[in-house]
Parts: sequence; structure tokens; C-alpha cells
Amino acid sequence: MKTSLVVGVIIIVSCSLFLTACGSAPKTPSSSTAAAAPEVKQPVLYTGKNCMSQIASAAARWQPDAMPIHLESGLNAESNGQNGKSTIWQGMFASPSRGTWRSFTCSGSRLKEEPAIGVSGSMEMASSPETANAMFQPLLLIVDSDKAYETAQENGGAALLKKTPDQPVLYSLNWDAKTRKLVWAIMYGTSHSDSKGVGLIDATSGKFLGASK
Repeated sequence: MKTSLVVGVIIIVSCSLFLTACGSAPKTPSSSTAAAAPEVKQPVLYTGKNCMSQIASAAARWQPDAMPIHLESGLNAESNGQNGKSTIWQGMFASPSRGTWRSFTCSGSRLKEEPAIGVSGSMEMASSPETANAMFQPLLLIVDSDKAYETAQENGGAALLKKTPDQPVLYSLNWDAKTRKLVWAIMYGTSHSDSKGVGLIDATSGKFLGASK
């Protein structure tokens, strides 16, 4: 009798351990959860000053005496240029000692039709007599494109965006030899010729210099 009771207890305990082991077995992840979703790489939006710094470093590796003569933003599906940022900026640098200039592109774009992320340069071209008058010191660029945009907005730009909320905005940085100022031109349009308005801002002081069309 006692033997039968002991055997019965052993059988019950054994079954309990078996069921517990089965219940705690690790679950195999399904094929849908095991496969991780591919990472979507986001574009990088730069201000003009940020890209100018990157381009200046590349230009210095090309020629130590290279100086900027122009900087402008681009438009694409990733950015309409509002808030002073773009995924594409292009700068032109000239070397007085060589009498040549090169164009450099600073890209944060993920689009196939745009240059890859980073800084790339064009072929070397011969400078014109006007190139020397267009050169400026990079240190004069104190006011970034986002701040210049804010100033333009306060002086008529906001009204243009109210009428057209998705209005493209372009940025152009140049040395004005007559006034001896480095000037941001904030263009509300896809080019200077079709712009609805242009705000001119001193890139060193941030002062609003005027507006034109």
C-alpha cells in the first residue's frame, strides 16, 4: 500500500516537472518580428555658415591661399529653404597665387540625383579679372543664414509666406565691393529672376540693408 502511494507521488511530481519544463521553453520569434525593418536614413539640413566651414577646409587642402567668392543654397524635395537651411550648398573659392577658382558642394542630401553626403569639388577653372573684387574673408561671416532669414521675415518676408506657405527661399552670400560689406540676399522664389522679394542683410552685423525685387 505504501509502495503504491510512493509510486503514485513520484508519477505526479514527474508529470508536474515535465509540464513546467514545456511551459517555460523559449518561444521562437516569428519570421515577421525576427526581420528588423530597414533603417531610413534622414537628410541633413545645414545652415550656410556650417557648410561654409566645411567647404573652406576642403578649399584650404586644395590651395592654402584659397578665399571664398560666393555661397548659395539649393532647392530640392528635402527642403524648400525656409528657416535658413538646405541639404545642398555650393561655394566658390579662388586661389590668387594660381589665378584659378573651384566650386565646392556641401551635401547633406539622401536623394540619388544630388551629390553624396560630404564635400565634393569641381574642376579648376581660370579666374576672371572680376574675381579679385569678389573675394572676402570667411571670418566676416558672423550672421548665419537662419538668423538672416529671421531678419528678412521681420521685414516683409512673413507677409510673403502668409500668402504662399510653401514658398521656396534661396540664399546667396556675396561681397559688395561698393559698400565693402558681406551681404546675404534672401530670395523668396526659385531664382533671383522669379523672386517675389529679396531681403538684403549684412552678414557681419545682421543689420537689414533693404529689399528689392
